[in-house]
Amino acid sequence: MAKLTFTPTIPQGSTILVTGANGLIASHAVDQLLAFGYNVRGTVRDPSKCTWMEPLFSSRHPSSHFELVQVSDFGAPGAWDAAVKGVSGVAAVAGAAALTIQDIDSALEEEWPWNESLLQAAKNEPSVKSFAYTTSAWSAYTPDQTKKTKLTEWSFNEHAVQVVRSNATPEEKGIKPYMAFKTLLEQKVWDWVRREKPSFTFNSILPETVIGKCLDPKGQGFPSTCGMVKWVVDGVNLNLLGSIPPQWHVDTIDCGLLYVAALITPGVNGERIFGFSDRYSWSRVGQILQKLYPERKIPVLEDNGWDQTDVPNQRGEELIKGLGHKGWTSLEESVRACAEGFM
Repeated sequence: MAKLTFTPTIPQGSTILVTGANGLIASHAVDQLLAFGYNVRGTVRDPSKCTWMEPLFSSRHPSSHFELVQVSDFGAPGAWDAAVKGVSGVAAVAGAAALTIQDIDSALEEEWPWNESLLQAAKNEPSVKSFAYTTSAWSAYTPDQTKKTKLTEWSFNEHAVQVVRSNATPEEKGIKPYMAFKTLLEQKVWDWVRREKPSFTFNSILPETVIGKCLDPKGQGFPSTCGMVKWVVDGVNLNLLGSIPPQWHVDTIDCGLLYVAALITPGVNGERIFGFSDRYSWSRVGQILQKLYPERKIPVLEDNGWDQTDVPNQRGEELIKGLGHKGWTSLEESVRACAEGFM
């Protein structure tokens, strides 16, 4: 069990709820919470597709307990009541909207009610002391390597909202509808917190592109953006990767630690915590992989610059250092940890 140097706001041995526990980010939140001596109740839509989880976590953390529960319909009346019962904290990671969404108003009409339902269930449960909500780095900004910008803790991506609300073509909008959706949804969540004044502490976490160790390459595979690292090695979807602007990444373990810190560190409340470990581009990822595996012919991706954004990631680093971690993980370390799972 990892040792704490402070008295946590939630005693070790308590149970934490993690929604969407089988996902890349959530599985690392589960893993780190278990490592720090917490029991975890993880929700998934279909437990039959997640049989790898309980054996994995029981072998990694025999002194902690992981429980898998089903919440298949997020919007059903009382869907979250049983899941929240008796837990001391909530890490809300599950989300439904896809990167390809175009109609942000329909997406908000679908997703906000069950987010509100989860928040209300947590408010109604006296045992809940803290709540960590997952949004996205894109809720704060649109990556553009050609511009020097400075973000603050309370920067929101109003640019994406303006573009989506304009007469721009679908090509001009690109994935900005998703960015705008995440922006507006997070703002609605903060509005709810300010209005309802729940007794629990509340913080949002903004993960950037997630790269790093995958917990179970056989059972979980290489989900989400970790799978893109494998694309580079395999030489597939290179046009898509080349269209992604340079920005920041967050290491999988760093990201998991942010949830622990947000939930149990004294004095952390009402904050937006930026999960930005290091700058990255897919061209640079390819260069790192070629250096790590010189015997492989890693495709050369066009160098499309480097992110110039000044981001408020100092608080996140301070919080994970408070858990005994060395600080933000470099891109090189994250790419190596990811590649070791499939090479």
